Amino acid sequence: MQQRTLDEASGTRVSALCLGAMPFGTTVDEETSFAILDRFVEAGGTTIDTANCYSFWVPNGEGGESENVLGRWLKDRGGRDRLTIASKVGSGPAADGGAEGLAPEVIRTELEGTLRRLGTDHLDLYYAHREDRSTPDEETIAAFHQAVTDGRTRTLGASNHAAWRLAETRSLAQQRGWTPYTAVQQRWSYLRPRPGTTLPEGGHVHATDDLLDYVHSHGLTFFAYTTLLWGAYSRPGQPLPEHYDHPGTERRLGALAKVSAELGASPVQVVLAWLIGGEPAVVPIIGVSSVAQLDECLAAADLELPRELRQVLDEAV
Repeated sequence: MQQRTLDEASGTRVSALCLGAMPFGTTVDEETSFAILDRFVEAGGTTIDTANCYSFWVPNGEGGESENVLGRWLKDRGGRDRLTIASKVGSGPAADGGAEGLAPEVIRTELEGTLRRLGTDHLDLYYAHREDRSTPDEETIAAFHQAVTDGRTRTLGASNHAAWRLAETRSLAQQRGWTPYTAVQQRWSYLRPRPGTTLPEGGHVHATDDLLDYVHSHGLTFFAYTTLLWGAYSRPGQPLPEHYDHPGTERRLGALAKVSAELGASPVQVVLAWLIGGEPAVVPIIGVSSVAQLDECLAAADLELPRELRQVLDEAV
């Protein structure tokens, strides 16, 4: 699987596909999680994404389950230095019922917990999982920069941030000589919700054209989550959420079916190949619950999407 440089300063590299570990230890049992991780690494994947809060919202979930399973797998299998491990802070539940936020003490405490659960002394990428406008940006960015200075993470990212907020926080970091966010994680897929939609999934923020333009023009690395829309591409007839019910969806699904038939590839594989080869190039985060599902996704890493077929996909709006 091809690799690309995430951050020139740290030399951190990421694989063309990133494995999302969110369901591990809750909706995906440990044995299956280990099998998925083994297959991903066997196929040349190096980049694994988790968060301190995964998955507190499922029945019997408390948060930290994903990191715990990943930590036990790392201890059992070894090879930590060959992997790029990303985690996040900011979306865990707080005592008042809101999100934990990005205060310096939260960042320090939660990073310690994440490293303990993972059984490692550092992350390769640490994200601000969502915006926290109640904490001064200077305090948040200083705390993240200290984590880099201390060697507890190699690079930083922002998830679910508006484009102008991403630009402001990066500018602040550069003014202070601190480590800026160089990775961006946002919801993105081939199908798009209606413009102006507020996504019902708590905390999800869909990428905008402005954000993608900023990422591309500043050479940042873009990670996309919910890339496969809960199996909608692979299960014909499965209803999409209401906010995808608009004429553009039908046109895009028609284009996707045409390109898939011409290439002899599944719609899932075409969507992932479209993401990987776009501008900006995207690192899709793939969430699967079986090795069979993973194998279908892995084939996309080597799928060539000719320019004329990409044009068919792009022009269906």
